[in-house]
Formats: sequence, C-alpha cells, structure tokens
Amino acid sequence: MTETPAWSWEHAAAVLPELFEGLQITILATVVGMVIASVLGLVVAMVRRSSLRAVTIPVGLLVEFIRSTPLLVQLVFANLLFTQFPSLAIGCVVLGIHYATYMSEVFRAGIDAVPRGQWEAAVALDLPRSRTWGAVVLPQAIRKTLPGLGNYAISMFKETPFLFAIAVVEMYTAAQQYGAGTFRYMEAITLTGLLFLLVSYPTSLLVRRMENRLA
Repeated sequence: MTETPAWSWEHAAAVLPELFEGLQITILATVVGMVIASVLGLVVAMVRRSSLRAVTIPVGLLVEFIRSTPLLVQLVFANLLFTQFPSLAIGCVVLGIHYATYMSEVFRAGIDAVPRGQWEAAVALDLPRSRTWGAVVLPQAIRKTLPGLGNYAISMFKETPFLFAIAVVEMYTAAQQYGAGTFRYMEAITLTGLLFLLVSYPTSLLVRRMENRLA
C-alpha cells in the first residue's frame, strides 16, 4: 500500500490560484475596514472629549460593549440582522466598527499629546474651532498615531479569517474549501500561513521604521 506523501507540489500549485483570489478579498476587507475604523475612530475620539455627559456616556458605553464582545459574534449577529446586504460588505463594516473602538483610544492619546501651548496659541489667534482642529491639532495628533494605526491594520489583516463565519471566501476559507474538496489540507493551510506572513511581516517592519522615525 502506497503512503500518501505529507507534501505534494502538485496540490500546492493547484491551490495557489484560489488562495490568490482569497487574498484579494482579504486585502479588500482590510483596506475598507481600516478606512471605516480610522474615520469612525477619529470621530469617536473627538466626541468623547465633549463636555456633554449626555453624549459621552452613551458613546463610552457603546465602545465598551463592542470591545467586550467577540468579533466573531458581532459578524454573525450583523449577518443575521442585515440579510439584505452582501456578506462582504457586512464583514468590512463590522471589522471597521470593531477596530474603531480601539483606534479611538489611539487618536485620543494623540490628541492629548498635542502640547497645551498649541491650544492656547490657537485661542490667542482667535482661530475658529474648526480651524483649530483641522490646521493645528489633528495634523500633529495623526502624525503621532500613525504607528499605532499601522499595528491595528496588521491585526485586522490577521483577523480576516473570521469572515468565514458569514460565508465570505477570503484566503483562509479558500484554503479550507480546497482541503475539503481534495482531502489535502497541508498544502492549502501552509501556503495560507506563508501568504499572511509575506504580507504582514514587511508591513510590520514598515510600521517599526515609522515608529523609530517619529520617536
């Protein structure tokens, strides 16, 4: 009886096209999710600085609720609730909202790191509040938050396999489907891990370099 080899280059070559298609979905979900998370996270950070407790308390409770529940549960719940929308769109939005709660703290730390003298100078120059934020505070705050945002982008990229729960065929799901159809999981899962590494590791090096330059 011939033993099945532990590794087959034939199956490795066969699964690659499907993995590359899944990788495109993975990258798309990450990019769209990051855009949503960055914009929404900045808005949340600014809202939570408000002196109106009627606004800050509900927003704070909502942020803590999202942080305290698993991303997987949020994906499945949203997919069951909004059946009229494509699963990929739901996945991108849920990823964005989930990570926005974490990015809001990064933005808030960046805003708090702006020297008080900058705020006082804006007041002394009688700048409108919108110009104070847009021309003085946010450019400095965002510059300080870039490394943190980069780290969350990598984390989001590595958590896209959770999209399998709502039937989005990203890279990990493509690997699972190939394995289920051929009973060859070794090549598919190994190559999936390598592709994640090839994308995330250079990005982490770039983030680290950014941290050193901004230090």
